[in-house]
Amino acid sequence: MTLTLKNGSKTYPDGTVALIPTDLHVQPGEIISLLGPSGCGKTTLLRLVAGLERPDKGAEIWFGEDNVTDYPVEKRKIGMVFQSYALFPNMSVRRNIAYGLKMQKLPQAEIDRRVDEVLSLCRLEPYADRAITALSGGQRQRVALARAFAPRPRILLLDEPLSALDAALRDQLRDELAGLLRSFKITAIFVTHDQDEAMAIADRVVVMSHGRIMQIGTPEELYRNPKSRFVAEFVGHAMELSGKADGRRFVTEGGTLELSEDGTDKSVFVRAEDVRIDPQGSLTAKVEGVTFLGTHYRLTLSGLGRERLYGQHFGQSAPSVGDDVKISINPSALMLLPKEANAE
Repeated sequence: MTLTLKNGSKTYPDGTVALIPTDLHVQPGEIISLLGPSGCGKTTLLRLVAGLERPDKGAEIWFGEDNVTDYPVEKRKIGMVFQSYALFPNMSVRRNIAYGLKMQKLPQAEIDRRVDEVLSLCRLEPYADRAITALSGGQRQRVALARAFAPRPRILLLDEPLSALDAALRDQLRDELAGLLRSFKITAIFVTHDQDEAMAIADRVVVMSHGRIMQIGTPEELYRNPKSRFVAEFVGHAMELSGKADGRRFVTEGGTLELSEDGTDKSVFVRAEDVRIDPQGSLTAKVEGVTFLGTHYRLTLSGLGRERLYGQHFGQSAPSVGDDVKISINPSALMLLPKEANAE
């Protein structure tokens, strides 16, 4: 099922603009993430698609060839998974999944068949007769997904589905959620503020800020080719280098870098994983801090500009605080963005 949003916007009675006019097209079976900080408009967009909010005049929402703009939520035939999962604690797993099907007044044989189908798909057969209160957080998430999918919705909407879990479990279930969504073969949109979650699960990511879409692309496109300061900093925590470009040379306080293209009137950004200690490096910096993170050391570096820079160091030992070190950055790792993007 395709989803098309045309000129979708939302202004509340007090004048607050939650979403400026926005267009979005989602292909059948595609998994889309709405990514951004709190208040960026991602949940508002999801609620417009769901029918939980009315868009401003002039908006159109299409499910395939069906204009659902004026449909109430119960007629849109969507599935929803909330942060809290909203499961019935007094019911078994099987009865939770069957609830929506009973509301559709389906024959009991069809209800049983669909419940068995999603129990198998979500690997919940061993827990079918258990109470919700006897399940782990990950198992409850699977029940919520199974219940949302059992009525065979046209589109599945997920609002921060992993945020209620602790960090370790959230990381563990990220890949599981991606696998389940793809096994459903259904168009899905999920809201998150976690870039790792968005990039691990989605086919395409919609990065939002202040009620508008900043950039849409695959995780790789957004990471490697951000179009604005906001996207560069939000997706991958890119850092701006202080200095001045002179053609394909970039001069900083700590030395000169080669650029892959003319950097005139551009801002230069780099990510920590591309800032490396190298005895042959062209930059000189001072180590201000060292943090051991298991797979690598995170270095805080000064002497390269107004702001401190972070780098990664792999090895059995790291430089000491106060050491002067040589730094190299591959020109291909530097991101050149228009200076006007600084306004983001």
